[in-house]
Amino acid sequence: MIIVLRPDVTEDQINHIIERVKKLGLKPHISKGVQRTIIGVIGPEDLLRITPLEVFPGVEKVMPVLAPYKLVSREFKSEDSVIDLGKGIKIGAKKIVVMAGPCAIESYPMLYGIAQKVKEAGAVVLRGGAFKPRTSPYSFQGLGEEGLKYLKDIAEKLNLITVTEVMDPRDVELVAQYADILQIGARNMQNFNLLKEVGATRKPILLKRGMSSTIKEWLMSAEYILSEGNFNVILCERGIRTFEDFTRNTLDISSIPIVEQLSHLPVIVDPSHAAGKWGLVAPLSKAALAAGADGLIVEVHSNPEEALSDGNQSLLPERFEELMQQLRELSKALGREL
Repeated sequence: MIIVLRPDVTEDQINHIIERVKKLGLKPHISKGVQRTIIGVIGPEDLLRITPLEVFPGVEKVMPVLAPYKLVSREFKSEDSVIDLGKGIKIGAKKIVVMAGPCAIESYPMLYGIAQKVKEAGAVVLRGGAFKPRTSPYSFQGLGEEGLKYLKDIAEKLNLITVTEVMDPRDVELVAQYADILQIGARNMQNFNLLKEVGATRKPILLKRGMSSTIKEWLMSAEYILSEGNFNVILCERGIRTFEDFTRNTLDISSIPIVEQLSHLPVIVDPSHAAGKWGLVAPLSKAALAAGADGLIVEVHSNPEEALSDGNQSLLPERFEELMQQLRELSKALGREL
């Protein structure tokens, strides 16, 4: 249910409603918009139906949320969510946010050199994996906490935001000590214990779409995070598995406007994992922005031939810089900024 409050509602009335809702065994979530404040109430549907929420002082009306993803939906919040990533960087507004860096953190000098290049080109978020989920158990699995230390130190020196993947609920506290944004990878999109754990933090969460997941399943996974009280969720389309095998995955470009219709959360695109080939990253990046994406996350490596992970889809720094120049021009045409 959504409790729509009157424009002249007082803080005392809001607190009274929240207190009463909690006593009923329901879970309230406040959303303050430009014109209205609303309270989303989560709980058993039969209890919601018999509870006279309309009689509370300050309540204008009560409406059911028809979508299965309650807090994620446009019904709950009609305005776009703008998420503060820190250091003055926000995502979901007019400015497009670009995240870039290597798939895996291999060494301090390698990461520092790439970080310098992507920042010079215009990226504001440094990506780099310290814990790497690999199909083969014999592939490089990442540097763990040592890699996280590299990531944080370099980002502080260059004044960049950081994003890195967390794979295990037991590692959330550790990764949160070092990273600004916690990434949930495609393989973990329905790891519900992990979703609940990152939901208990207030860190921005980058939630990648599962390789075989529907849009509804993707949004339901986001609902797990929001239901724990963390509304700082960024959705990431990274391609889905189809019968086509020329590319690593098939970028579902239609998911961008669909998600923007269904949800208030910002959505970005990972063209690198969608393509699996560096030569396709630029056109997919442009298509993503044209479709309305709020940002991109791009893999960049100074020596893709010797990369320990995903070298085939990584851009050289000079190619990334060229792409950023092209995206600036495209952003202007779209009425946005980069």
